[in-house]
Amino acid sequence: MGDMNIYFCGSIRGGREDVKIYQRIVKKLQTYGKVLTEHVGHADLSEKGEDAVLDGDKAIHNRDMEWLTSADVIVAEVTQPSLGVGYELGRAVAMKKRILCLFRPSSGRVLSAMIRGADGGLDSSLFQVQDYTEEEVDGILEKYFGKLTKS
Repeated sequence: MGDMNIYFCGSIRGGREDVKIYQRIVKKLQTYGKVLTEHVGHADLSEKGEDAVLDGDKAIHNRDMEWLTSADVIVAEVTQPSLGVGYELGRAVAMKKRILCLFRPSSGRVLSAMIRGADGGLDSSLFQVQDYTEEEVDGILEKYFGKLTKS
């Protein structure tokens, strides 16, 4: 099971207040496969993103698109709104990828209708949106990946 490629999306430039939750999700995802984007959970990643490390925006875009293409499943934490994450999800839908979006209603935010409305409504649907609290996140991922392995 550990040979699955998982693409995790979370807000980088939009704000890093959720980084602790990203770390928790990434750590859990690593039990199911290789998390291509594990750096999204790095605490030292600034809101400016990775520019210092990489060759600018174009390089980041191209690398992330390669990773997205090779991913078996995309998990997105969508509580903190992010244009980058929205764009990645749109591209992933076009590639017919399996997508799980995680949203915390306790944030007081309302999830974009474009994301909430994309949910296929069935456990088997490619695009799923799950509301969660931090305590529930491990269980939600266990259930989701448990179903994936069966299919």
